[in-house]
Amino acid sequence: MIRFGKRVVKLRVPILIAAVLLLVPSLFGYLNTRINYDILSYLPGDIETMEGQEILLEEFGTGAFSVCVVSGMEEKEISALEETLKDVSHVKDVLWYGSGADISVPVEMLPSKAGEALQNAETGSSLLIITFDTSMSADETLDAIEEIRELTERKCLLSGMSAVVTDIKKICNSEAVIYVLIAVILSALALAVTMDSYLIPVIFLLSIGMAIAYNLGTNRISGEISFITQALAAVLQLAVTMDYSIFLWHSYEENQTRYPGDKNRAMAHAVSQTLSSVVGSSITTIAGFLAMCFMTFTLGKDLGIVMAKGVVFGVAGCVTILPAMILVMDPWIEKTKHKPVIPDFGKIGNFVTKHYRIFLIVFAVVIGPMFYAQNHNQVYYDLVGTLPKELMSVEAGDTLEQEYQLGAAHVILADSKLSKKDAYQMEKELKDVRGVKLALGLDSVTGPLIPDEMASKKLRETLDNGTCQMIYVLSEYKTGTDEVNEQCDTIREIIKRYDKTAMLIGEAPCTQDLITITDRDFTIVNAASILLIFFIIAIVLKSVSLPVILVSVIEFAIFINMGIPYYTKTTLPFIASIVIGTIQLGATVDYAILMTNRYKRERSRGAEKKEAIVTALNTSLQSVVVSAFSFFAATFGVGMYSSIDMISSLCMLLSRGAIVSLLVVAFILPALFMVFDKIILHTSIGFQPKKN
Repeated sequence: MIRFGKRVVKLRVPILIAAVLLLVPSLFGYLNTRINYDILSYLPGDIETMEGQEILLEEFGTGAFSVCVVSGMEEKEISALEETLKDVSHVKDVLWYGSGADISVPVEMLPSKAGEALQNAETGSSLLIITFDTSMSADETLDAIEEIRELTERKCLLSGMSAVVTDIKKICNSEAVIYVLIAVILSALALAVTMDSYLIPVIFLLSIGMAIAYNLGTNRISGEISFITQALAAVLQLAVTMDYSIFLWHSYEENQTRYPGDKNRAMAHAVSQTLSSVVGSSITTIAGFLAMCFMTFTLGKDLGIVMAKGVVFGVAGCVTILPAMILVMDPWIEKTKHKPVIPDFGKIGNFVTKHYRIFLIVFAVVIGPMFYAQNHNQVYYDLVGTLPKELMSVEAGDTLEQEYQLGAAHVILADSKLSKKDAYQMEKELKDVRGVKLALGLDSVTGPLIPDEMASKKLRETLDNGTCQMIYVLSEYKTGTDEVNEQCDTIREIIKRYDKTAMLIGEAPCTQDLITITDRDFTIVNAASILLIFFIIAIVLKSVSLPVILVSVIEFAIFINMGIPYYTKTTLPFIASIVIGTIQLGATVDYAILMTNRYKRERSRGAEKKEAIVTALNTSLQSVVVSAFSFFAATFGVGMYSSIDMISSLCMLLSRGAIVSLLVVAFILPALFMVFDKIILHTSIGFQPKKN
């Protein structure tokens, strides 16, 4: 290790030159990485709803559809608008009340049920169903949405997932850079007041910034990342890897006292010590992120792999780029030295060990209610309901709900060979399902009063291609609710009776699958992250008992963090439990490992139990506090600023989690050491003093 440290010191200038040059391909990679804004696309491809989407695209050439609200237009104007919309690139077809027959046919001849569902006489508005020949979140679909909005000058309000994804894209593009700026500024301020130099935070951020750039640039290998990953990756990497830089700096300062006047030697030893310590602790963080790869909902894999890469780049930058920067900029660092604002923690160890029974009682009393609370949080799955009300997709959804009592739209795919009798009976049953406003198939649109020859040929081709027939089902229930999920179950039961191959697809059925899959993922991922980190700690610390203690402490912190929303009646995004459970465990268990390593060192040197615990707490707490507050600062500001609730909620939970983990490690972990010291000594290697 020391040999590596000496080479870093010797080659500091070439290292910095190489680091700067690597930013060029990183920028190229970043700019050419596609961002996926559709959460539902991360559902597994082998479930019925996703297979149905593929069939819809392959058989009908329809990948997405949107319900459009048109106001203040006569029938002939709507007919003209229909033709205009059909000319928009990647718009496949436009269906409305007048599509069932030639415009010359009197409206009165069309089915009254369809008229009631697709027209509002009071407001003078009508509904159009616009289909696209590209998938729901394809760039071409999103561009078509934007073009329609520009052409119609807000007279055409588009609802549906594609419209929502378009608005999310606009928000993310406008806010993503601001997220990073907020995280950088607040982290710099937190470091400036907790460390002994005003310049060192800038150096930390430059070094970590380069590691972030390399990480984001290498995302080009996978081709695309989710908007959640794009929004959180830089902020999380900054927050998670900052403690490695802090450890290097503190180690460098300690070694300067050992080797006065020889900063090169001090840095070589600091790099060596940091590498041996940080590699062990970073593996737990990497394991936490990689545990997300066990999710069937592949958004977890997307975020997990990117963040695991980020930690690797962070460690590499910490032991190469950062030491090089510190040595090169040493004269300026010395000029910006100041007394840190952070208080002296020299007495806290005695306080905690003296009152450890009180902290154990708190632990025993609180763990039960918090465990219950974090398992009974209110969770939302409908992304639309949490977006800003001024967005056009949200406005469209609100208009549909208020004027038409419509919440969700489903699509049924059935065999074209289904007999007219069965098809009619099936459609009749569908219309009777609770909450169904309209079942819109070919027969529903044309109706019994209109002769077949008067029906639109284009309409027949749109709804029935000879192999499959399509039925649109309009529901008054919102996506992600218990009512719509029950409705979907009922619809599936009906259509399967008539056609075993029939499929129910659309945003609501996909969201229902999302609920089922993520509930299962939560159990699997949490178990995987705990087991992975347990075994890593066991290997790193060479202990059987310490993994149990350390994991229990951080899990307790997670229970508190995730339990608070239950008592504050805060509704969380569906992915919160999985993300927080893995990230908070993987990232903040480092605090516990740092303290444990010092406790181990003191016991191995012959210190008594209390003395070793006091020393470990007093000496490690400063590093833990600085790390926790920089983590808090990086995520809290983004949480406060973001207008996307999913991003805001995750960042607020992460920021609070860092502080909760800090408090638990500072007060509960030493108390457990006091109780289980003998067990630790007899079940761990390296704690007993070496015999001469």
